[in-house]
Amino acid sequence: MVTDPIADFLTRIRNAQMARHRIVEIPASNVKKRITEILYDKGYILKYKFEDDNKQGIIKIALKYDAQTKEPAIKSLERVSRPGLRQYAKPDEIRRVMSGLGVAIISTSKGVMTDKEARAQNVGGEVMCNIY
Repeated sequence: MVTDPIADFLTRIRNAQMARHRIVEIPASNVKKRITEILYDKGYILKYKFEDDNKQGIIKIALKYDAQTKEPAIKSLERVSRPGLRQYAKPDEIRRVMSGLGVAIISTSKGVMTDKEARAQNVGGEVMCNIY
């Protein structure tokens, strides 16, 4: 039993990149699906596919690497808010990741979105993770 499914999601991606895997399979949930869509939209992963296995479902993610140096596109995945210490931010308190080069993923009342979208819509929420 996993007590923090978002941390498990991030750790599976991190471990797959360290082992230089091309594809990683992760148990699905609606929040994980939305995070995967954000990773794809921002260019951190090549592609993804949601599969139904008559239970929870599976997310298959094709990881992205640099063609010449073989370095992963994602340099850092870090969990900000965790079950033991939730981190919330108002729209004007949302910090930029790597001076705007990275992305913070925030769970708001209007759904899961990036930090830039949250500032544009003037909504705050729980800062789930930072990616760059």
